[in-house]
Amino acid sequence: MTSPRRPAARRRTAVLRREAVLATVPVAVAALLGAAGPAAAGTTGASGAGDPYFPLSGNGGYHVRHYGLTLGYDTSSRHLDGKADLTARAGRRLTRFDLDLKGLKVTGVTVDRAAARFTRDGQELVVTPRHALRAGQEFHVTVTYGGVPASVTDPDGSADGWITTDDGAFVAGEPQGAMTWFPANNHPKDKSSYDFTLTVPEGRTAVANGVLLGQRTAHGRTTFRWRQSEPMAAYLATATVGKFTVERYTTHDGVQVYNAVDPREARAAAPVLKKLPSVLEWESKLFGPYPFRAAGSLVDHAPDVGYALETQSRPLYDSAPDLSTLVHENAHQWFGDSVSLTTWKDIWLNEGFATYAEWLYSEQHGGDSAQKSFDALYARPASNGLWAFPPGDPGSGANIFDTPVYARGAMTLHELRKAVGDQDFFRILRAWAAAHRAGHGTTAQFTKLAEHVSGKDLDGLFHTWLYTKGKPGRA
Repeated sequence: MTSPRRPAARRRTAVLRREAVLATVPVAVAALLGAAGPAAAGTTGASGAGDPYFPLSGNGGYHVRHYGLTLGYDTSSRHLDGKADLTARAGRRLTRFDLDLKGLKVTGVTVDRAAARFTRDGQELVVTPRHALRAGQEFHVTVTYGGVPASVTDPDGSADGWITTDDGAFVAGEPQGAMTWFPANNHPKDKSSYDFTLTVPEGRTAVANGVLLGQRTAHGRTTFRWRQSEPMAAYLATATVGKFTVERYTTHDGVQVYNAVDPREARAAAPVLKKLPSVLEWESKLFGPYPFRAAGSLVDHAPDVGYALETQSRPLYDSAPDLSTLVHENAHQWFGDSVSLTTWKDIWLNEGFATYAEWLYSEQHGGDSAQKSFDALYARPASNGLWAFPPGDPGSGANIFDTPVYARGAMTLHELRKAVGDQDFFRILRAWAAAHRAGHGTTAQFTKLAEHVSGKDLDGLFHTWLYTKGKPGRA
């Protein structure tokens, strides 16, 4: 996501699957599979994934392997009809489990084709299958639902989820918004493949993640079918609808590019989107092979949103992006999308890395050096908001899109680069993206990797720049 985020005015400032390694994916998934509610340990899946900042996000006791989402959206009435088919695996015996779904009326739930009892409790859809699920059992859940979706308000006062626009919807789910349009295990710990079947009025385009499998128009409505094969966290899913001009091509590396641009933004967006292949090529040289089959851009006209989001394989922009924003959101395809969080506290692993990618791009393309960007930030007085909290410990969900996470997170990486040298620094970035590809990572794993690659003791550096309050002193 672009930095820093602010309610309705979160613009960028100038400074600012395959299989994962066996040691990484099970760490996050096991936490979901094993979690159980205190009232009925071993039989009731927890109502949250255990994240301290968003305690009700995600659920315990199971892992969703695949989502099949069939949606119909009427842009006039703003009504959404949905059917979600989930393929999941129970981590323990389950007599009950939860899904995250906010608003929208549920009209039926089945588990393995048998009708299941369900109740609503805030954002929780509580499902009681006819028969208890065995530990290790694969099961299928179908939820039918509908209504007029609405966005959620995040702790920082901003909106995410299904955000209505004048010609459709801007659908950006970080950190909570996936539950506004489909029932989900809504935490980055749980990553899944997706199929989307999206039907909208003729003349509108519905864009989701991954590869476009086909589209068909009949009786005044057009259906788009999309597939995201590589694992994806729910917050990175999109089903954005609008009047878009579409451009499609394949890069020399075989990546399928799909750009959808609101005509009102086309003139401003064109010169930047033209650079997408070269940006992906440059990032691939620095970070390792591009992690997905598809790429592209989704440029909407949504002036009240105020941010962009790294929706997997196809970043979503509320208006024509500048080049730095394009670099930032596509760097997230490695850092945040392919390598995902296990807790929102570690958000600097997403935003600090994407911000530093901006600095590196500038440095290597005739702009300011990373050192100059660092120095300009470090010159800010101790009272400046940059030093309000350490990036490795933002303190609450209200702070995870604030300046320290982005800018001081990037400064941490620059300090690491200076400490280990360019050769080892870029080896660390590539090793991180490769070792945790399609999986998850933690700050502790990153710091351990950095020490392993460089052979240096970096405890002091990371403690100072990630966890020390206030403005760090010069080394």
